[in-house]
Amino acid sequence: MRRDYFDLTVEGVGEGADSRGPPLVRIDFHGPEGLLHDRLSGSDGDLLDASEVDVAFRLREPLASADEPEGVVAVTNRYTGDFILELNETATDVLPFIHAARDVAGDEDAHYRVEIDVKGDRLVAYEKHTFLVYDHEGNLLRNESLIPSGVEL
Repeated sequence: MRRDYFDLTVEGVGEGADSRGPPLVRIDFHGPEGLLHDRLSGSDGDLLDASEVDVAFRLREPLASADEPEGVVAVTNRYTGDFILELNETATDVLPFIHAARDVAGDEDAHYRVEIDVKGDRLVAYEKHTFLVYDHEGNLLRNESLIPSGVEL
């Protein structure tokens, strides 16, 4: 699936962020009908729920080597490892989102919301507690990732 089929917007990050709710990432798909629905469906044909998908960001270059290091946001099927979708983003867009999730949480586990739309119509909405960040060599960046307390990777 082409990365340019997707538009990503975030809410709840930055100066005017609403501190009462978790940050939100909205992904809007503008590709062929049914393609994303099929990828977001399990073997039984039902849409995957939040526990069945993972969200991650992998850098394409070292974090310290550029002003706006580029990377790829990926949503995958947790059980098969199949990519559901991928889109290009910069670390300067993704990392503040993760920090905002931590800031809103306070003493509780940090979390965020993911909404995936198809041409403006909601397909799925997930509450997530994990957002893994990998460097350009595939190593997990624990300090940049959102990992619930008590979870060992």
